[in-house]
Amino acid sequence: METKLTLRKIESSPNLQTILMVEEFVKENSGEFKKTNLFNSLPKKMVWRTFQIIIAYLESINKIIVEKDGRVVYIWNPEFYEKIKLRPDIKF
Repeated sequence: METKLTLRKIESSPNLQTILMVEEFVKENSGEFKKTNLFNSLPKKMVWRTFQIIIAYLESINKIIVEKDGRVVYIWNPEFYEKIKLRPDIKF
């Protein structure tokens, strides 16, 4: 399965703190913002390209989706993960 992320030199690589900040903001405001409005509403400013990389990364690990109308929705469900990881027929 090919993701939107590719391994290449990136001028503005996000650090972990920045990724977590965006993820937490999306989680707290799930479905409320389209990408541009989300970018403009973040608690800390960043370069648009860095934001795009973070959004692509969060999509690739199934934590968020961007709906057809452009709204960013947090979809990760840790409770479900904890429940399913205990099933003997599933290996992680």
